[in-house]
Amino acid sequence: MTDTLGAGAALPGYDPNGFFCEIFGGPGGDAAPSPAIQERLKRLDVGDLTQRAQAASDELFNLGITFTVYTEREAIDRILPFDVIPRPIGAAEWAVIEAGVKQRVQALNLFLHDVYHEQKILKDGVIPKPLVLGNKNYRPQMQGLDLPHGTYVHICGVDLVRGGDGAFRVLEDNGRTPSGVSYVIENRHMMLRVFPDLARDIGLRPVDEYGARLHQALHEVAPAEIGDPQVVLLSPGVFNSAYFEHIFLAREMGVPLVEGRDLEVEDNRVYMRTTAGRAPVHAIYRRIDDDFLDPKTFRPDSMLGVPGLFEAYAKGNVTLANAVGTGVADDKAVYAYMPRVIDYYLGEEPIIQNVETHICGEAEGLRYTLDNLAELVVKPVGESGGYGILIGPQASREELEQFRAKLTADPANFISQPVVSLSVCPTLVDGRIEPRHVDLRPFCLTGRDSWVLPGGLTRVAIKRGSLVVNSSQGGGSKDTWVLTE
Repeated sequence: MTDTLGAGAALPGYDPNGFFCEIFGGPGGDAAPSPAIQERLKRLDVGDLTQRAQAASDELFNLGITFTVYTEREAIDRILPFDVIPRPIGAAEWAVIEAGVKQRVQALNLFLHDVYHEQKILKDGVIPKPLVLGNKNYRPQMQGLDLPHGTYVHICGVDLVRGGDGAFRVLEDNGRTPSGVSYVIENRHMMLRVFPDLARDIGLRPVDEYGARLHQALHEVAPAEIGDPQVVLLSPGVFNSAYFEHIFLAREMGVPLVEGRDLEVEDNRVYMRTTAGRAPVHAIYRRIDDDFLDPKTFRPDSMLGVPGLFEAYAKGNVTLANAVGTGVADDKAVYAYMPRVIDYYLGEEPIIQNVETHICGEAEGLRYTLDNLAELVVKPVGESGGYGILIGPQASREELEQFRAKLTADPANFISQPVVSLSVCPTLVDGRIEPRHVDLRPFCLTGRDSWVLPGGLTRVAIKRGSLVVNSSQGGGSKDTWVLTE
């Protein structure tokens, strides 16, 4: 970064290397979100910082705040690396993010309602029919079902990145089972314990009301005739990579955490087995994929779901969040059409634009991708967690040729995007403060209306030079500070 920002004076030895910095702004001298945070960072002692970071890591371990990484031979529980230098967002900038996320979720819900009803957007040729109706996440069983308030995506995580120009852009939508919000809340708790002096009187928007807001949203979409609906969180069980989060969210909402074996369906109504007998269930926050939800309707070999659950859902006797079939909207190929989707249903320009995207299932997109493979990021449309991605500029010639063969064999399975010069944030690594690339996942809850948690999951690529922030690929997280001014 140039000396015009004084970053070197604030953090000796810290050089953002020309990237937009979340604390010090851009190389052109863009305004930083909080001069007060900069001033406090100047007074940090790296030795003290390292000791506090170790204390935070020890506490995360003792609290069991982990996720699971699956390798070819084993499953390994790990602590999500937590960096003690926060990522601030100013109030005015957050207002734009909040409005942009709400706009996107509104369009996603309208799109899903249309897809599972009249399919006007397909008939009008705005999105190719095969892209939607041939999508592996399209569920014909949902056709014609009316959902409370037309809400399909009750919990949405929208991944945002900031490029060199300082503008946020949407990288992808997560409308099936978005994870990570537990780390947002736990990161804040951890930060206030180990860094009360840095956070004091800064003016931070709180994150503690997420559980109550989630519970309220699920109440709003429960069957209308139920005065006091029973909400549960349905988990695949202890071996799921996000099981800690399932426990955390059930506790935050004050609802039972159940597995498929704890539920049963009789006369198209769902019941929970308890020590006091059976109790009716009216709304289920499910963290199980569609395929495994009900062996009578989807995969018959599923041991995780509840036989008859979908029929009870179709009869309107229970609400599932997120709705069955939402995966067709967060598909990476459908993502490329989201600006057109927003315009089609809302008559508006996207408040937050997409990253430029090429659909390899279309001849022009495939040709462009193959011609520029070494300069692009190529992603399989059905994967998540950073798996199966090619980052062209970092790939060897052999890796490029292997991926070229994959693309040619199954082009519809891929999209490509330019490499975004992800913004960086000062990060404590091996006793030094260095720049590391970050992204942001705000979480939006929708029942009758939408609410966005003020903050979100800031993921950080711990490896030097890496652009992959996913926890499964070695990434960590930071506390996201949305400022009140």
